[in-house]
Amino acid sequence: MVAAASRPRIPSMTIRYEAERKDWGRWGEQDEIGRANLLDDALVAAAAAACIRTGKRFSLALPLGRPGGDPVLPGRPAARHVMDHDESCYADGRAAPLPGGAKFAEDSIALPCHGTTHMDALGHAWCGDQLWNGHPARSTAGGLTRASIGALAARGIVGRAVLVDLPRHEGTPHLEMHRQITVGDIEGALAAQRTEVRRGDILLLRTGIFRVFYEDGPEAFYADFDEPGMTCSPGLLDFIAGHDIAWLGSDTMCNEQAHNAELDAGFPLHVLLQRNLGVSFHEALWLEDWAADCAQDRVFDAFYVAAPLRIARGTGAPMNPIVIKLGW
Repeated sequence: MVAAASRPRIPSMTIRYEAERKDWGRWGEQDEIGRANLLDDALVAAAAAACIRTGKRFSLALPLGRPGGDPVLPGRPAARHVMDHDESCYADGRAAPLPGGAKFAEDSIALPCHGTTHMDALGHAWCGDQLWNGHPARSTAGGLTRASIGALAARGIVGRAVLVDLPRHEGTPHLEMHRQITVGDIEGALAAQRTEVRRGDILLLRTGIFRVFYEDGPEAFYADFDEPGMTCSPGLLDFIAGHDIAWLGSDTMCNEQAHNAELDAGFPLHVLLQRNLGVSFHEALWLEDWAADCAQDRVFDAFYVAAPLRIARGTGAPMNPIVIKLGW
């Protein structure tokens, strides 16, 4: 385990979004799904053949609508779950059983599209007057008409997922708030796991930070809130582009460390990776159950299926991603 105090400081960096590498036009001028194009029929079939052996599966979605509350990024409203119809309606005479005696329960939920486990659309973040692939920023007015979540939902994200278990590699239950994750941290964990990253992989980073919310409570989670996350550190873009990684996800609400003290920019990786390279983010994942299983059998990849809600003109959508394990 490397003590936080001994970690080298990230050099001061200046963001020049337009000068950084872009994959615009790689899949044609009209493309709206970016690196989802890497997950073609042949790659998906190969991933299924390699990864699905036992049928053991894990949901990577956070619980939603818990009585004790759900983690949500400050500034976003929490999910609101209400019962519209239940036994109380029959008990107080507001409703009668159907002919034959059948009764039913129904409920409703209201939540932000980015308010729980979700997938970002490629039009979610941009700079200047252009989105992913050069689509005009004005296409976001009133709802995304280009690079929306609908384009990704129609296809679904299916392929090989690789877990990067950072806290287990460092011998701690979870990373601390304020922790900046560098490409060196990611490569170190992968090497320790003996896990190879391949073209078209979906890279999922575990920090364990949601354990603080569920085990210590919301007050402890938000007391010094500044999620651990990837930072715009030297070599990160080369790592993503060089390995042709398709998608990125983590058990944090932003995927990146939004308040990097070394860089005067808010959410820079949302622009550098989503808008410039077409790498969508999968955020607020629950990785604890899958990670515990991986620690036992030392198999850190799985077949990944993520299907966001098909929200017309949406900037993102809730989802319940599933991984199906490789086994022996």
